[in-house]
Amino acid sequence: MRTPKSETLSIRTSAEVKLLLRLAAEREHRSISSMLEVLIREHANKLGLQAQAATEDPGSWFGRGSGR
Repeated sequence: MRTPKSETLSIRTSAEVKLLLRLAAEREHRSISSMLEVLIREHANKLGLQAQAATEDPGSWFGRGSGR
């Protein structure tokens, strides 16, 4: 079952990276956002990251802690 999507992500990148992302998406018959999600999930798996741990304290993502 798919997870409902409710978050928006906006990034700035170089034209080269954008083109590479578009080419990868086209090759796999995906949208750019779907391709980006696949790439992020694959990289997170490679690093052993789990989303549940990150959502418990979003302030800790960058070492700020929840108290900021």
